[in-house]
Amino acid sequence: MSKVRVWTKQNIAVLDQLSRNGRFIADEGFIRRELEDTADIMLSIYEWLADHSPTADKRPDDVRYPVWVSLEREATMIPEDGYVVLELEIESDDIALLDTAKWTCITNYSYIPENEDDRERHTDYMKGLGISDARAVMTDFYPEIKAEIIASWDRLFDENVRLGSDTAYGIVWEVRKEWIEKIIK
Repeated sequence: MSKVRVWTKQNIAVLDQLSRNGRFIADEGFIRRELEDTADIMLSIYEWLADHSPTADKRPDDVRYPVWVSLEREATMIPEDGYVVLELEIESDDIALLDTAKWTCITNYSYIPENEDDRERHTDYMKGLGISDARAVMTDFYPEIKAEIIASWDRLFDENVRLGSDTAYGIVWEVRKEWIEKIIK
C-alpha cells in the first residue's frame, strides 16, 4: 500500500482529543460548533456522504461523519486563531476522493449531470417547471425530482463524470495520532 501526505484544518480542541484518545473523530457536536447556522443542512449532506462513500465499509462503529483532508497544503484553509493544520501521512486506501465541483453541486442541492446532454435535459426540464434543484430537494412538493437529484449525487465518486475541474478533497473516518507528521499553528 502507498502512503499519501494530506492536510486538515481543525479546531485546536482536536489536539486534546488526540492526546486523550489517540484519535480524533468528527461528531455532531463538533460539526454544529464549526458550521453554526448551516449545520442542519450540512449534517444531512454529510450523512448522505458517509453512507455513500466508497470507504463506508471501513467506517469504525463509533464514527458517523467524515473528516475532511486536502491533497495539497495550499488548498488547506489558512490557519487562524484557535485552529491548527495537521499534516498527515496515511494509507491511500483510507481516503475517499471527492471532486470539488461535484461536491459543490451536492452542497447546493443540485443535480450532477452524467454528461452535457444530461445537463441540458435536466436544465430544460427544471426551467419548464419553473423551479430550482434546491427547491425540489428542500421541499416535499417534488418527490420524484428530489429522488432523481439525490440519485445523481452517486456520480460524486464516478471518475468518468467530469465537471471541468481536476481539484479534489478527501475524507477519512478518523485522524490517528500516529498519522501526524507536523502541527502547523
